[in-house]
Amino acid sequence: MQSVKIGILGLGTVGSGTVSVLKRNAREISRRAGRDIEIFTAADRDTDKNFDCDLTGVALTDDAFSVVNNPEVQIVVELIGGTGVARDLVMQAIDNGKHVVTANKALIAMHGNELFANAQEKGVTIAFEAAVAGGIPIIKAMREGLAGNRIEWLAGIINGTGNYILTEMRDKGRNFSDVLVEAQALGYAEADPTFDVEGIDAAHKLTIMASIAFGIPLQFYKCYTEGISKIAQEDVQYAAELGYRIKHLGIAKRTASGVELRVHPTLIPHRRLIANVNGVMNAVVVKGDAVGPTLYYGAGAGSEPTASAVVADIVDIVRALTSDPENRVPHLAFQPDAIKDTPILPMSEVTTSYYLRIQTEDKPGVLANITRIFSEQGINIEAILQKQPEDDEGLVPIIMLTQPVAEQNMDEAIAQIEALDTVKTTIMRIRMETLG
Repeated sequence: MQSVKIGILGLGTVGSGTVSVLKRNAREISRRAGRDIEIFTAADRDTDKNFDCDLTGVALTDDAFSVVNNPEVQIVVELIGGTGVARDLVMQAIDNGKHVVTANKALIAMHGNELFANAQEKGVTIAFEAAVAGGIPIIKAMREGLAGNRIEWLAGIINGTGNYILTEMRDKGRNFSDVLVEAQALGYAEADPTFDVEGIDAAHKLTIMASIAFGIPLQFYKCYTEGISKIAQEDVQYAAELGYRIKHLGIAKRTASGVELRVHPTLIPHRRLIANVNGVMNAVVVKGDAVGPTLYYGAGAGSEPTASAVVADIVDIVRALTSDPENRVPHLAFQPDAIKDTPILPMSEVTTSYYLRIQTEDKPGVLANITRIFSEQGINIEAILQKQPEDDEGLVPIIMLTQPVAEQNMDEAIAQIEALDTVKTTIMRIRMETLG
């Protein structure tokens, strides 16, 4: 049987890894796919650089559009990144009747709805396992392995940079800024780390997972996003004293009113498996009504871990090349006409528990005023820690854990407490989840 010819766009970290895996495991991959897979051509902006892979027999070009327009190429593998030229290339490939594999989470999260609609019309597939959590097959798990479940919620550590920073802060007592500089030196964080530490990268991935979990359109701009740059060393310590760890989680929940879609620092009980995922590793917990909680753990980035997911998508497409497009696994797990525009809840309507660190003057009646405000907002206190003054100004840290309450009530309570004469600094708020 004739080999399937693929064209790769971008020979950076993931592109080079994909070439290496395809060539090194060619025989095994052919046995799984039922046909040989040939890297026919590849495009990169700089064709003169030293590539970290063997390109023997591969036609190399600096013109990516020549790859997507090549009539011999059946599958286009987009590993350029971004949402500009990558979108144009993918759309052109679809228009040319070619299947697409991509690791581009921003592209799928922001333009997936139109790309999938076009692919459906043209009878081709867009596969994107590598766009979420690197080498962890979380997309396939939810789209296929959990197809018999009504997924109730999912929560994930889906950015290795943020997890590395929080791990170092906990294990070595270091400050956020110092660890960030080290993460940049090690190549874990970009020169501009905003996407990682402020949760944008995680929000892209969560948007994709939520769509697959709940059968809703991709809605990145409705995802609440909060980073970890304000987490202080004392917050990490106080959380540990109370039996919790701070993780930067992406959380999606199905509720009676709509879907929660949020990325933020979160206190979780230290005994949870996901609380013990350290360094640059990723993990996702998915709760199905039939199977219960399931945990998926592994490398969330890197050359060959991500290439593992890219190659798996290529194999899936090769297996299905001769099948009727109507009988392939739907892009977002649900049949296109069954996608429901379930509302995404505003953060003000989300109910969760809270960790609060309040810096107050050491005066009588301070705690009484705070508890009175909480009572007026219907907020119940679960635990309180009061520490010794920690600076020359004599401010006393009061640490509180609350029972679940609507965010809008907590917003109002915090505004009133910060207005007290005895409260001199902004209140530190971190949401809490039991993930039980």
